[in-house]
Amino acid sequence: MPDPMIDNLLAGFTPPRLYTREAAEEAPPAPGVHVVVDRDTVVYVGRTGNLRNRLRQHLTGNRDSSVLHDQVGQLLDTPGQAATREDIAGWLGRCDVRWQETDNPEGTKEALVLALKPRFNRQVPKQRP
Repeated sequence: MPDPMIDNLLAGFTPPRLYTREAAEEAPPAPGVHVVVDRDTVVYVGRTGNLRNRLRQHLTGNRDSSVLHDQVGQLLDTPGQAATREDIAGWLGRCDVRWQETDNPEGTKEALVLALKPRFNRQVPKQRP
């Protein structure tokens, strides 16, 4: 069941679409913020200077180049067996991705991370007094 608070926070974002290579190709090569949604829960918020490249990198990159790729990999790793790129892309492919172009990706990301506390964001900004 959709959460009205999340709907409000993501009002300016694109509609949800399955997180596939095709979806990543639809993103503009512009600065913005992106969210990954797993079963109506935002699990990651990212910011970038190029949405298209960053969304592709999360799917097909490596653990050193993408916090999201690394975090999902750790989730899928089993004793003695590291998750493959394909495993990670498959897990992400069952999630939705949404994005918003913005000239202030840092501020937008910070506000969303503070409000939503996504499981795959390593650093949660400190609330300002």
